[in-house]
Amino acid sequence: MNVISLSFRYLWSRPLAAALNLLLMTLGVASITFVLLVSDQIDRAFERDLAGIDLVVGAKGSPLQLILAGVFHIDVPPGNVPLEEVQALAQNPQVAQLIPLSLGDSFRGFRLVGTTPDYIGHYEATLAQGAAWSAPMQAVAGAQAARATGLQVGDRFVGSHGLGGGGHAHGDHPYTVRGVLAPCACVLDRLILTATESVWQVHETATATDDEDRQALQAEREVTLALLRYKSPLAAVTLPRFVNASTSMQAAAPAVEITRLLRMVGVGTEVLRGFGAVLLLTAALSVFIALWNAVRERQADLAMLRMLGAPPRRLGALLLCEALWLAVLASALGLLAGHLLTAGVGWLLQAEKSLPVEGWAWVAAEAWIPVAALAVSALAALLPALGAYRVDAASLLHRS
Repeated sequence: MNVISLSFRYLWSRPLAAALNLLLMTLGVASITFVLLVSDQIDRAFERDLAGIDLVVGAKGSPLQLILAGVFHIDVPPGNVPLEEVQALAQNPQVAQLIPLSLGDSFRGFRLVGTTPDYIGHYEATLAQGAAWSAPMQAVAGAQAARATGLQVGDRFVGSHGLGGGGHAHGDHPYTVRGVLAPCACVLDRLILTATESVWQVHETATATDDEDRQALQAEREVTLALLRYKSPLAAVTLPRFVNASTSMQAAAPAVEITRLLRMVGVGTEVLRGFGAVLLLTAALSVFIALWNAVRERQADLAMLRMLGAPPRRLGALLLCEALWLAVLASALGLLAGHLLTAGVGWLLQAEKSLPVEGWAWVAAEAWIPVAALAVSALAALLPALGAYRVDAASLLHRS
């Protein structure tokens, strides 16, 4: 007797019950897979983009907003800060490096960031084509931005006001693409970088009506925020307090704010993971009931198999294999559904120029999902299999 093939036929002899159990278990596996994939990739994206950034300094407001806008570029900044104060902070003996960022414009939804070449060096990004900017109104496109917009070395484009696209276009001040970055799997992939002087030039020319206005604007130049790296661990205690108390700016520690954010987001992921676990347990209960009823319905079949020479352990294995078939099918379908759902979320995030999430990435924790599904199904089938093992063929045939 081929237990594996016979158990598969028995499973689908009740198609509605089998389909319901398969659906419940598949949804549970898909939910857990989705949570694992998204949380792992977001954690790695946060870790990658935050690497080496000890402090973010910008306008007073929400510290978390400052981190999301300045490090991950997925929010709007609270405002601008005076260039003079930022330059003075760069001279502070506790600051090892300061990278200014100027935001405000975009091109087809991708942010134009005025900065220095140190920003590229911070993420150890390399150029796939061309070279870095050497003068104002030259730009370097990130890999994703270049791919989505079609920008190549030598192309000219104009930025539009606002960070979401669709704003007023600065048609009198086109940028020239000087280079394209190689993919770095970091925030630079979805940015277009230029010199800070480019941002000032575009907005000062658009605002000033004469030379006197232009000189006044130059004297009051601002940047949006600055990324800092400490010179010593002691700076983590004193520098944020100094910035908040002695300047018009605020200091936000990325490690603190992102930990707070992940704690809030973690509640949602735990709920979704718990929902998947509940679905798996519900599926296990449903499998148990279905198999328990199957033992009662198939008593004549089981008695006949015993009379044909099938040992008790074969009958128990028949019920156990039926449950394991469900686990195997649900694992395959659930993993596929989880990856498809993650790919859909990744596509939506990519359309919003947000954090990168891939549907076909794999994480080590996924290997435990089929194991858990098999274990749950085996436990659900344990009592029904024991009942099949104890079938008394003689008494059943006598009653028949």
